[in-house]
Amino acid sequence: MNFTPKSVVALIAEMIEPFKGKIYDPCCGSGGMFVQSLKFIDSHKGNRKNIAIYGQEYTNTTYKLAKMNLAVRGISGNLGEVAGDSFFKDQHEDLKADYIMANPPFNQKQWRGEKELIDDHRWDGFEVPPTGNANYAWIMHMISKLSENGTAGFVLANGSMSSNTGGEGAIRQKIIEKDLVDCMIALPGQLFYTTQIPVCLWFITKNKKEDTERGYRNRQGETLFIDAREMGTMVSRVHKELTTEDIAEIARTYHAWRGEEKDGEYEDKAGYSKSATLDEIKANDFVLTPGRYVGAAENEDDGIPFEVKMKELSQTLYSQMEQAETLDNAIRQNLEVLGYGE
Repeated sequence: MNFTPKSVVALIAEMIEPFKGKIYDPCCGSGGMFVQSLKFIDSHKGNRKNIAIYGQEYTNTTYKLAKMNLAVRGISGNLGEVAGDSFFKDQHEDLKADYIMANPPFNQKQWRGEKELIDDHRWDGFEVPPTGNANYAWIMHMISKLSENGTAGFVLANGSMSSNTGGEGAIRQKIIEKDLVDCMIALPGQLFYTTQIPVCLWFITKNKKEDTERGYRNRQGETLFIDAREMGTMVSRVHKELTTEDIAEIARTYHAWRGEEKDGEYEDKAGYSKSATLDEIKANDFVLTPGRYVGAAENEDDGIPFEVKMKELSQTLYSQMEQAETLDNAIRQNLEVLGYGE
């Protein structure tokens, strides 16, 4: 189990805004996604009674911990009757969730046998996911659980954005052609305590049409790419966190793109964000890595004329060359004293 950093969970909540409806996590661990969802509701003065929680956890000990975690916070939720594998013992088979928040196991191997789950309804319209990696099985499982207007935000290893192994590329292409990919975010490294695997956030939605109630514009045929790899602050020698300001900026970019007036007008920003069409994604071989789309950041002009910069740099270079010559002579003299002269 990869413990999900609080800043990453907070970002997912700020992106999908789980105010009203059913929240689902198919690999809920100790229930951190649910706790953060309710913190989001409380901080935005929402009503907890408008949310219903559904989850599932494979490990019995962690399943019990999740139930306790919800209970001590006065949160009611349906985590299934027992601990169970979401692929082989789906305890919410008929669920259609308005929000999905998840951090599935990264690059999970041998999650099914060669002949198991071949005809599962969750793969309808796609390809059967490979046995060697469950990334796309998790994606299709979550797509199958989304309501008509539902949105899913989840963490996956970066390889999921470009892999073609075991037919993953063909599955990704169909997901893109069905216009389900809403936003892709490349995250900075060193966010996780338990793994050094670089990760990204996927946001999947069943409906990119205009939504006047939520203030969303029509974004059919478009996907937003955000490269947040340069964000975050080191909080220790080996660990980084997204700051409150980072989270707010990323969420503001997304909501402005979706059309919410309070977040201003959206504009592409070189090196950071890009609204790409399906044709542009197709031209990039259906790879979803944000760096492919956002380009390089523009260098800020510091106002110093080129001639002045060049003169200063040249003077510095000549000075360094003179120092190097002095050092070379000193080294040569020392070598001669030691009997190693030419």
